[in-house]
Amino acid sequence: MPVHLDDAKVIERILDGDRDAFALLLKRHESHVSRLVAAHVPPDQVAEVAHEAFIRAYKGLPGYRPIKPFRNWLTTVTLRCCKDYWRRTYRNREAPVCDLSEDGQNWLDTALAATSAEEFEALAQRRELGEILEAVLAMLSPLDRMVMTLSYLEERPTSETAEMLGISVPNVKVRAFRAKRKLKDFLKRYGIQGEEHEA
Repeated sequence: MPVHLDDAKVIERILDGDRDAFALLLKRHESHVSRLVAAHVPPDQVAEVAHEAFIRAYKGLPGYRPIKPFRNWLTTVTLRCCKDYWRRTYRNREAPVCDLSEDGQNWLDTALAATSAEEFEALAQRRELGEILEAVLAMLSPLDRMVMTLSYLEERPTSETAEMLGISVPNVKVRAFRAKRKLKDFLKRYGIQGEEHEA
């Protein structure tokens, strides 16, 4: 198959019965999907979730409309696979906040007392606190986890987060607000009280 064909033309061939043409889409977008999945699921699950994303994309091609680039559509499919991964593996468990170091507890205290999304984001993006952040995210439902990750950590606009997760913009805003409140309530149960900022 000519490698110069754009994605829309390749998809046309696939839908016309040329199943082998999908290999070209896979080759073009494999690294993008893998990077995306790696940012949202544990390392040992990346290959499986990425594979699932391509299977779902292949099956969903008849419903694809080239209003936006295929890469955008594939990104949405991939993020929904990540969300479904967390839905499948999610268990009501308490993250080991009580086992965190004093520095870790202080960071959680400060992050959850943040008065703005920008302040929370600045704290959350400190790479050395990845393990603590993972413990925080583990306390959330799968969808809330994805909302927090996309909105705060990846700095995606609310409208883009909503589109990628297949929910409304108000739903994203409500979930982000409730997620922070859930985390604060959780810390209170461990006696880690967030200090209120003075107005």
